[in-house]
Amino acid sequence: MIRAVLDTNVIVSAVLTRGGAEAHALDLAAVRKIQIYATPAILNEYEEALRRSKFRRVSPKVVDGALELIRRVAIQVNPTETLTVSTDESDNRFLECAEAADADYLVTGNRRHFPAHWKKCMVIGARELVELLIDAERGE
Repeated sequence: MIRAVLDTNVIVSAVLTRGGAEAHALDLAAVRKIQIYATPAILNEYEEALRRSKFRRVSPKVVDGALELIRRVAIQVNPTETLTVSTDESDNRFLECAEAADADYLVTGNRRHFPAHWKKCMVIGARELVELLIDAERGE
């Protein structure tokens, strides 16, 4: 099974745009086609981002449901190393999580903040993740 870490922008997009690739990525985690990983700090960042006033148009019930789903399906890991690879300090938490989870992919909508790969983990977009799963289902 693919092991992935989802950046906050993927989670926010998944909640805001239900038909997009980001929503499909979260749906893949919900049906256990991929395994997602998070840390307590990442789960807090997801919640803080989704509850920002600029996303007030999203029903609190929808936000609560998304956060509950993520907490239910994500395996929590605790990184043992603090990284300073990304220029955006909060993005380092995702690299730490990917390393601790031995993740295959870090999925983000903002690749410029990340290296192309971190150790064995490749940094890709949500559409690429969905396409990987479609290809795997087809046996390609």
